Amino acid sequence: MFFVSKDENLTKAHVRYLEGRLIEQAKLAGSALVMNGQSSGSRLPESDREDMEIFLERIHQLMPVLGADALLPIGLAAEGPVEQAILICEIKGLKAIGHLTPTGFVVLKGSQAVLKERAAAHKYPSTIASRKRLIEDGTLIEEGGHLTFIRDSEFSSPSAAATVVHGGSANGLLAWKSKRGKTLKELEAV
Repeated sequence: MFFVSKDENLTKAHVRYLEGRLIEQAKLAGSALVMNGQSSGSRLPESDREDMEIFLERIHQLMPVLGADALLPIGLAAEGPVEQAILICEIKGLKAIGHLTPTGFVVLKGSQAVLKERAAAHKYPSTIASRKRLIEDGTLIEEGGHLTFIRDSEFSSPSAAATVVHGGSANGLLAWKSKRGKTLKELEAV
């Protein structure tokens, strides 16, 4: 994704400033793996800095509309009682905790997942790929015979989250339950 100015008034210093701010914001949001380790920000006069902050606001308005959510913080709870409810997914004595968000479902830091995938998981390559990606980027670490989430992790749906926790296919509407034992499906029916 790239952005341009309609009147071609961006200088190299402006671009460096924007790049530095976007890298900083993406790292803080934690929604994407930021490969650029450079802090490439540029010093600008105050008036230019203010202009670039307005440009940055426009970027923030456009990115979600274009389907890019790298700058949205992980874990913002959606509005409404069902969305704000803390949900629990338990399997084999392990417990994962999460909640719905406007863009999917977040499994919270400290949650647990099974260490080994089910044999049937190999029928669903996306399950294996999702778990592998989370292990490779350091989100899931092996600890005491299971996997542990070391940071909040957002998924596209409750089922995608439950599948990673269970190590195989799972219906998120049934796997995630309230503290009182009501399934997400039951909570959404109310």
